[in-house]
Amino acid sequence: MDLFKKLNNIAGWAVALVALIVYVLTAEPTASWWDCMEFTATSYKLEVGHPPGAPLFMMVMRLFTMLSFGNPEWVGFASNLMSCVASAACILFMFWTITRLARKMYGRDGGADFDPENKTHVWTVLGAGAIGALAFAFTDSFWFSAVESEVYAFSSMFTAAVVWMMLRWEEVADEPGANRWLVLIAYMMGLSIGVHMLNLLTIPALVFIYYFRKTPRVTKKGVVLALLAAGGILGAVYVVIMPATVAIGAAFDRVFVNNLGLPVNSGLAFWALMLLALVGAGVWLTHKRGRVVWNTVLLCVGVILIGYSSYASVVIRASVNPPMNSNRPYNAAGLLSLLNRDQYGSQPILYGPSYSSLPLDNEYKTTHILNEDGRYEEKEVFVGYKYPSQMKMVFPRMHSYSHGADYEAWMGQIETRKVRYEGEVAEVPTLGANLRYFFDYQLDFMFWRYFMWNFVGRQDDIQGRGNIDHGNWLSGVDFIDALYLGPQDNLPEEMARNKGRNKFFFLPFLLGILGLISQLGKDRRGFVIVTWLFVMMGLVLVVYFNITPGAPRERDYIYAGAFYAFSIWIGLGVLWVQEIVARAFKKRESRASAAIATALCAIVPGLLIAQGWDDHDRSGRSIGHDVGYNFLISTLPNSIIMNYGDNDTFPLWYNQEVEDVRPDVRIMNMSYMGGDWYIEQMGYAYNESAAVPFTIPYDVYSNYDLIRVDERLDRPMPAKWVVEFIKSDDPQTKGELVDGTLTDYIPTRKIAIPVDREAVLASGIVKPEDADLIVDTIEFNLPERYIDKTQLMLLDLLANFDWKRPLYFTTTQMMRDIGLGDWLQADGWAFMFVPIRTPWDILDPGRIDTERTYDLLMNEYKYGGSGTPGVYVDYYSMVNIRFVQAQSAFVRLANQLLAEGDATRAVEVIDRGLAEYPPSKIDYDYWSTLGAIEAYYAAGAVERGDVLLEDYANTLQEYIEYYLQFDGAKAAAIEDVWFGKFQELDALVRVAEFHERTAQADAINAYLDLFVTAEE
Repeated sequence: MDLFKKLNNIAGWAVALVALIVYVLTAEPTASWWDCMEFTATSYKLEVGHPPGAPLFMMVMRLFTMLSFGNPEWVGFASNLMSCVASAACILFMFWTITRLARKMYGRDGGADFDPENKTHVWTVLGAGAIGALAFAFTDSFWFSAVESEVYAFSSMFTAAVVWMMLRWEEVADEPGANRWLVLIAYMMGLSIGVHMLNLLTIPALVFIYYFRKTPRVTKKGVVLALLAAGGILGAVYVVIMPATVAIGAAFDRVFVNNLGLPVNSGLAFWALMLLALVGAGVWLTHKRGRVVWNTVLLCVGVILIGYSSYASVVIRASVNPPMNSNRPYNAAGLLSLLNRDQYGSQPILYGPSYSSLPLDNEYKTTHILNEDGRYEEKEVFVGYKYPSQMKMVFPRMHSYSHGADYEAWMGQIETRKVRYEGEVAEVPTLGANLRYFFDYQLDFMFWRYFMWNFVGRQDDIQGRGNIDHGNWLSGVDFIDALYLGPQDNLPEEMARNKGRNKFFFLPFLLGILGLISQLGKDRRGFVIVTWLFVMMGLVLVVYFNITPGAPRERDYIYAGAFYAFSIWIGLGVLWVQEIVARAFKKRESRASAAIATALCAIVPGLLIAQGWDDHDRSGRSIGHDVGYNFLISTLPNSIIMNYGDNDTFPLWYNQEVEDVRPDVRIMNMSYMGGDWYIEQMGYAYNESAAVPFTIPYDVYSNYDLIRVDERLDRPMPAKWVVEFIKSDDPQTKGELVDGTLTDYIPTRKIAIPVDREAVLASGIVKPEDADLIVDTIEFNLPERYIDKTQLMLLDLLANFDWKRPLYFTTTQMMRDIGLGDWLQADGWAFMFVPIRTPWDILDPGRIDTERTYDLLMNEYKYGGSGTPGVYVDYYSMVNIRFVQAQSAFVRLANQLLAEGDATRAVEVIDRGLAEYPPSKIDYDYWSTLGAIEAYYAAGAVERGDVLLEDYANTLQEYIEYYLQFDGAKAAAIEDVWFGKFQELDALVRVAEFHERTAQADAINAYLDLFVTAEE
């Protein structure tokens, strides 16, 4: 083994080990926010996650969960460990990719001037590999995914692996058996589909590696043919192999089930075996006849199909109906819907309507469902709206009708043109307006901003909304940052302490540009390959995703492939630096120059890890996990808890499915209730919870996304009667539409729910001491003219739960939207539906069970380390802490205790709230902070109130004085924020004056008077 090969192997593994150690040390000890908890829960029991599914990811993660050695509390960390290992493997393959590309730069366009025994060459190339790989390892976006149980780390591993494998093929392309590398790459592609489809975007780069290796001279015709081949391969995998094979299998299954009377999935199994047999026969025949190219092609198709077959596990597991069974894809038709992501809809890419286009009609597509007889029947499913061609346009970037206000808020004045169709006129955005939105928002804000985060620096970890004070890139070069973001001196302490504030001083970016230029000059073919990776996994994704404003979180993780490509250039920048150092030594072949260049360039990964450690270190934090735990233990036995979003659903699923917390509770995600499959799923018993008592049959609720409320009866009607009216087949219970169609409707806005007092007390919904507060009937009005399918099923539940099972909500909005906001009780963070009326108060909705809530907040709840020194509470943790009203729950409880005359415990509660959510780690929240101050004063703990008020006031003054430094357009940009701080100060004055804290009020007023005087 030559010197280089030996050291290349050792150094690659060493760099991967460094990355792995860092990832393990900074990983969260349990599952993280968002999809991580769902992925971990579904993997642990091999259940079915959200579309399009990630079956291989699930199965591999299941293997890693076994490292918990039977302790379910370790499952989350074991799952995170899988991403740590996959990410380290990505760094390993990336190291070898960089060293291969670096070697090619020693000769013109991939020549062979690299000497594997020349120590200057060897150490320079190894230095390039180490710097580039470690730089990528500690970029913001990749590090974020590397320590959590999400698909992106595993997907990145596949990306790095196939690029390296193709470069390995390039080295041995003329040797016998070299095509085995191509077959292996195809197999990896097939496997990667079971993780994430991002890996397919490497195909153009791989095709150009093949083209450059097989073509002595590059021609325009050859480049065009290579592009066509890349597009053909990508289309064959993405369009033919993926959905078409399953669609054909679904057609076979319909024939086998409906015509031949065979079991469900028999046709799908037959088609799968036949397809593999046909491919196998083709492989055998082409081998016998010496058709090498066709043999290789068929082998590649075959192994892609084998890798893709991981999706069989989805059908197998769905068929046993596990508790988490997204889309219930237990047959070929369901699997096809899962793969096509039907529940999410689609968006136009190159041609389609704008957000203001007028629809022509509803658009439906034919799907197939299994009826009660076990046969497939056709069903028309609403998928969107049809638009006349006049209402469509090229490159419709502003396409979503539900985001019209968001587009206008971002763009300001939108240039439009009038479009007429059959007497109607629409103002649609011009092509120029779409292009401006594309460049300003989708490219600049939602891609280049993320790029700059990774290679220039980041302002903070707060989600950007287009404002200049949060979420932007930041270099650390103050005069440059001031041009873009305003002054960077005298920052408020809240802003300065944000651990996401990372300054890279442009160094990673500059080294990458040097590497880009160097590769362009020395190895244009290699430059084309890396550029294709950057374009396909960055700019092409920007076009494909067609992102709308107002995303619930930042989306930088989807572009990690582009950052991987740029990091290759960072590594290649070492060669440029080595040449400069060698010239300074006036000796080209100088081992010292290689060492010095590597040491100088090591500043880049060193800076990335030093700046990024604190905001990527999740060790000791379990906030997301504990949110789910707290909600579950808040409930009474055999209850149903309804939630709406990812972060108030997935944590509950994780706790119940993995750690077996409260298996008697039925978790119901109301955002899924628009899917017929989910309503059906709620009709089954799971774990230790009984089925949800829905009574509306499938053939009724499946017909409606909205159902009309028609006030034909002006008196309250029992909810059960209303539901029976909707269910009835009697024509007299139908309303007639304009076209004469009969449809179900609700004949009254006024609805009554009778209260079974004995059931209420027996189930614990109301305590015996509050029995005299129970009403006989709950009457409410539906506030809108239509209710959606989710509200329809909630109405069915309310009509038929008969007070035998407590109903809980993680947010009050669902009950308020249907008109029942006055019938809630706070048990800790959760809200229970109770037959005791409490007039709606937006700040303090519902009544409160004092003793139960006290016990929960003070004794039973866990707070995820948010109050532990050294534990990082990131922005999204803060957002979710406020979403579940965790801080305000302490204030509510304290106020209730004060109302009951218990000032001692009220002070204890506020103390505990501030200890668990300290202002020194969690930014001040206006409502909960004011509430805590007032509670202190009302309880007689005036010194504590003074300290909190003064600290809050000082923080506000820091912001005001910081914003005073802004001028011109930047001052106008933060004017509303600045004015808001004054309003908060004014509120503090009113609190101080009300509680006769004269010194505090005078001090703030004296500060405010300075600005009044200045204006005069």
